[in-house]
Amino acid sequence: MADEYSLSVCDDVPHDVVLTAPGTRMLEVAQVVRRLTGLSLWRSKALAVQVSAVILDGVPQEDAEAAVTALREAGAQAEVREQPKPDRRP
Repeated sequence: MADEYSLSVCDDVPHDVVLTAPGTRMLEVAQVVRRLTGLSLWRSKALAVQVSAVILDGVPQEDAEAAVTALREAGAQAEVREQPKPDRRP
């Protein structure tokens, strides 16, 4: 219920940052993931190795685009995905 209320009140739909390919500079990508998520370097590297890993979940569009830019500068392939709107049927 709270999610539906926040979506109806807020103009910005939450977005996800998805890492689609880590690239060849794995350590640099893991460091960016660490900076974005606050995870340890070991967990960040494990997350960066996974294909189609959601790095950030439910963030504003501006933050998601900044995170994707940082990941791409580190050599990874990443994208912003808009979260689907909840079904509001009674």
